[in-house]
Amino acid sequence: MADPSTYRPKPGQIPDSPGVYRFRDEHRRVIYVGKAKSLRQRLSSYFQDLAGLHPRTRTMVTTAASVEWTVVSTEVEALQLEYSWIKEFDPRFNVKYRDDKSYPSLAVTLSEEFPRVQVMRGPKRKGVRYFGPYAHAWAIRETVDLMLRVFPVRTCSAGVFKRSAQIGRPCLLGYIGKCSAPCVGRVTPDEHRELAEEFCDFMAGRTGTYLRRLEKQMHEASEEMEYEKAARLRDDTEALRRAMEKNAVVLADATDADLIAVAEDELEAAVQIFHVRGGRVRGQRGWVTDKVEAVDTAGLVEHALQQLYGEETGEGVPREVLVPALPDPVEPVAQWLAEHRGSGVSLRIPQRGDKKDLMETVQRNAQQALGLHKTKRASDLTTRSRALEEITEALELDSAPLRIECYDISHLQGQDVVGSMVVFEDGLARKSEYRRFQIKGRVGDEQVWHGEGQDDVRSMHEVVSRRFRRYLLEKQKTGEWDEEPGGEVGPDTDGVPGGPVDPETGRPRRFAYPPQLVVVDGGKPQVMAAQRALDELGIDDVAVCGLAKRLEEVWLPGQDDPVVLPRTSEGLYLLQRIRDEAHRFAIAYQRGKRGKRMKAGPLDSVPGLGESRRQALLKHFGSLKRLRAATVEEICEVPGVGRKTALTIVAALAGAAPGAPAVNTATGEIIEDESADGIAAPASAASSSSSEQGQDR
Repeated sequence: MADPSTYRPKPGQIPDSPGVYRFRDEHRRVIYVGKAKSLRQRLSSYFQDLAGLHPRTRTMVTTAASVEWTVVSTEVEALQLEYSWIKEFDPRFNVKYRDDKSYPSLAVTLSEEFPRVQVMRGPKRKGVRYFGPYAHAWAIRETVDLMLRVFPVRTCSAGVFKRSAQIGRPCLLGYIGKCSAPCVGRVTPDEHRELAEEFCDFMAGRTGTYLRRLEKQMHEASEEMEYEKAARLRDDTEALRRAMEKNAVVLADATDADLIAVAEDELEAAVQIFHVRGGRVRGQRGWVTDKVEAVDTAGLVEHALQQLYGEETGEGVPREVLVPALPDPVEPVAQWLAEHRGSGVSLRIPQRGDKKDLMETVQRNAQQALGLHKTKRASDLTTRSRALEEITEALELDSAPLRIECYDISHLQGQDVVGSMVVFEDGLARKSEYRRFQIKGRVGDEQVWHGEGQDDVRSMHEVVSRRFRRYLLEKQKTGEWDEEPGGEVGPDTDGVPGGPVDPETGRPRRFAYPPQLVVVDGGKPQVMAAQRALDELGIDDVAVCGLAKRLEEVWLPGQDDPVVLPRTSEGLYLLQRIRDEAHRFAIAYQRGKRGKRMKAGPLDSVPGLGESRRQALLKHFGSLKRLRAATVEEICEVPGVGRKTALTIVAALAGAAPGAPAVNTATGEIIEDESADGIAAPASAASSSSSEQGQDR
């Protein structure tokens, strides 16, 4: 590990101008390439105190052994040079998007004497017009098969074309009218090239002209009573319409645009691109990359733009590029795109309308791509085994943690505090073992349910204590534990027969088996709370660690410094996935509780009154206002409601405040709407819903 101070440039050596810089390791290999508006300011930021650097940046500067730079005139030149150097040196610490597969494109070889339509993969070649890329090659072949009726362009290989020319007889496509057969001279090279150019124009989105022309020819043939020709033109028109229908219209104004969306976590990012031409989605592609450098969403977008358009020119760069975040600064990137296109390019974030809706669709695709990538990675047995081995080594465990439990606390501004427990066995989620907790409070010597307070540390201690207290109780009932478990067990353990396996169903009981490792979502305070809970119960054979979200550091009890796993570690990836699952499970439970609380009415608090009888009461009286005015005898007339229940209902409704009257917002008039009485105020629900963004945890 190198000391950055050994190769730090002397004061005054670094110019205060735009440029591109390269970090090299001790073997003179380029490990990172970057650009800067001011080389002096940017490079100086790398040589500050290592503790203040992002962990990935810290790894890069300690791996490097030298730094060099090249001064350029403008930021646009810096962007172009950065792209060229990344392509040339392939630095290990730069974000590099790599296709998980080679996406096929529809290609027209306009550079040949007789242009050919075909499916192409791999790098683009000069003199070839590309459309796509597409998700599947069969989608291209279906489209081409429909369009060859109208644009009979050559599709055969060079060998087939040469042989047909030698024998003077076209291939099958020439006989069935799906090729103009230039190999035997049915059309001249100029006529065939015109067909190929019309094919390209149609694929580029200029469809209306050809459809109108065919329809006009069809009507003319019909008027001249050439019905066979009219029928053929009708079939050609339908074929073109079917080819167009394969790409749904998403933007009504025939826009040419590329939409880029990014889904990311701490270690990886997925990018999805939709290519829209003529208002229709003509292609889709995506990448997944490791975040080997400290980069935000805007930086990922900038790298994606370089990857997409670094080798494109002309119409390969659309007039409009829609992104989730703009690079900073945005002007050089927009100018760089304009130079590649040869005209202006609009680079912006969609704010409303169809384009914003389509961007949300692209974003969902990116999220699904990242999730699928994680699922494939997690399902590999070898990878899971390596992850468990790395965790065992990093945490200095006696054996691999085949069962891992993770705990998280969730609340909204201190209300509806809940906890979650998720279980992973052999590196895979065991959802049947997931558990949820309502956080309790203590008043004197009694435990009471409560939903307020933001003390995550106390809540974590309570959840872990309750889970393992239950485990000790069940262990005692099976005779494996002779001592009385410490502390109160709580109401959720009453009346449970002993034994880790239910004799009737044969299934494991709740909390019957202990984990080898407990993971908590949080840092040192949460870890110490969990360890204290285990110590109080006398459990010393379960390891504890915490995963802090900010820097993905692993904290162990009693240690002042965290364990930092390599960012490429499968062990870190597994811990992160477990932590994220616990967070998701807790958030879902907390939101469900909050939703029920917001919808609760006066009748929900009546003991013994279930949903069916509540509905029967409302149906019988028509509204809560009429029910509140009813006598006990009138309530007893409802089927299933006895006098004791009726008295309870009257008492409950008498103590509940009546709902606010409904008001016509246009006139200010109070509306005599009895059905609105007693219903939870929509305004409060809306306020809660809007405030939950960014507050859930």
